[in-house]
Amino acid sequence: MCGIVGIFNLSRKTVHRELLKTMAAQIAHRGPDGEGYYIKDNIGLAHKRLAILDVSDKGTQPMGSKDGEWVLIFNGCIYNYLELKQELKAKGHTFVSGTDTEVICEGLSAYGPSFFERLNGMFAVAAWHVPQNELFLSRDRYGIKPLYYWFDEDVLCFSSEIKAIIKHPKYQIDVDLDALNEYFTFQNIFSYNTLFKGVTMLPPANTVKVDSTSTFVKHHSWWDYDFTQTEENMSFEEARKETKRLFEQAVTRQMISDVPVGSYLSGGMDSGSITAVASQRVNRLATFTCGFDMSEVTGREANFDERRDAELMANHFKTEHFEQVMNAGDLQWSLPRLVYHLEDLRVGMSYPNYYISRLASKFVKVCLQGTGGDELFGGYPWRYYKVFDSIDQEEFFDQYYSFWQRLVPDEEKQHLFTKEISEQIDVDKPRKVFERVFTFNKKLKYDTPEQHINNSLYFEIKTFLPGLFLVGDKLAMAHGLEERFPFMDNDLVDFAMKVPVEHKLGNLQKEIRKIDENKEKKKKLYREYDDGKNVLRKAMTDFIPDKIINRKKQGFSAPDESWYRGENADYVKELLLGDNTVSTKYIDKDYIHKIVVEHIEQHINHRLLIWSFMNFEWWCRIFLDGKAV
Repeated sequence: MCGIVGIFNLSRKTVHRELLKTMAAQIAHRGPDGEGYYIKDNIGLAHKRLAILDVSDKGTQPMGSKDGEWVLIFNGCIYNYLELKQELKAKGHTFVSGTDTEVICEGLSAYGPSFFERLNGMFAVAAWHVPQNELFLSRDRYGIKPLYYWFDEDVLCFSSEIKAIIKHPKYQIDVDLDALNEYFTFQNIFSYNTLFKGVTMLPPANTVKVDSTSTFVKHHSWWDYDFTQTEENMSFEEARKETKRLFEQAVTRQMISDVPVGSYLSGGMDSGSITAVASQRVNRLATFTCGFDMSEVTGREANFDERRDAELMANHFKTEHFEQVMNAGDLQWSLPRLVYHLEDLRVGMSYPNYYISRLASKFVKVCLQGTGGDELFGGYPWRYYKVFDSIDQEEFFDQYYSFWQRLVPDEEKQHLFTKEISEQIDVDKPRKVFERVFTFNKKLKYDTPEQHINNSLYFEIKTFLPGLFLVGDKLAMAHGLEERFPFMDNDLVDFAMKVPVEHKLGNLQKEIRKIDENKEKKKKLYREYDDGKNVLRKAMTDFIPDKIINRKKQGFSAPDESWYRGENADYVKELLLGDNTVSTKYIDKDYIHKIVVEHIEQHINHRLLIWSFMNFEWWCRIFLDGKAV
């Protein structure tokens, strides 16, 4: 886990070392253990190191292949690097370090850029091919490690974080209105745009090649999820046994490290199962939980504190357990810092992630995370049952798009944005972006309930999950902490996609009851069941207590609905309705006022939208107005 930065002057102008160092300094938090630079004429590569494997100077980057043809900077961890290393040794390659970086260098020497497709792990790589003066950028299958680029005719800049790119003197900050429209539709960005106009996120499982003749950046996609090849003859017991075996293998693989490894531990099954396996391989595993002060919390949020179940598991597995207890006041201090590190606004209330990763970083350098199990094994059944009885593709799109407009539906956009911004926005663009996720994959069909659910799994793992990874990476790396995701092991993912829907969900044919995600009176209803991840639950029964296995699904979130109406109400109003509010250049102030009042007076639960308003306000203050954090 590290940070990478690069400048490629296609005009053949020499890269200035001081500019490269200035850009790299913006992501120093990602690599507190060392730095390195490679500058040759019009290419400049910079690396900030967080030492995890072979912490000696032998792991310093940029690193070159033995034949001198490749120079590499790399962020991430490759879990099958030892197997690949043995294969390369058999071909005559030699190694001087114990790093996975050196394996990638020699793999490029042996196989070229196609070697990226053989890596089982998380990675963002920039590789300079010396003989041909070509730059290759590549990103892991699942998009766990971020990589952004900005291309402007004669210069390409790239980095693990946008804050490095915007330090280039040619870049002028402006808001990408298409991305803004997406964000306030989905509370996410499903395309690869960012709020920074002109800055693009390299898609997962993509490699690009840029040379001095390039006039644009062409993406080469080399892998995609495929839920269409389920093995319908697979029995439930076969699925259970293989899921268990592959899960144990994945956790064991991802514990490879020369520094301390810990695990997040919520009250749920996924993190509990990871902790169960990891605690068998580490003496007195360190575990970390985030809880909340519930003294002023009412309603459904009264159950948001997971500390009791986490403590039960910590005691069961004999871990060294640490807790972070948050109160309403923690939002105000953390929010500007969170937005500064996140940059690329995604998904929901994430400031608890900032605090829990800060806690973990005081004790370990690597922390295992449970993200991915829900998306692979069907952990959100209320979403899938929303569309499982769709008649055809058109009805499927209508129903699912309605659900995924998490913040502001298209028909309200004229009230959301100011008049000036509304005139520049294509209201229909988010729907086109939404449909493009599906139509990009020609294998998808829309004829049966099982196909509808697998299509839902495909959509969410392509859109929602990358948002979670981005939040996990940015907020952990803000504290120099590497997060790993055992569910995102290549072998486990490949198998999970073959498991029939009927082994993941058990209520396909039952009558559906409807409830609201936020409040019963809200117009938008969605369908909820507690039967998700059936085969995973059975596979984990050997690891964790029955009480946790059968626990109702619950997201990791602070009780902000209550706090926005109570202890944080004044802060919300000051930030969004005060004289210093700056985001009203884009968002209509009367609409913001309406939303805040409706929430505080308990007419409608607008916690998601208020969170996004506050995030965008701080984004404008920090990146447009230059306010120091």
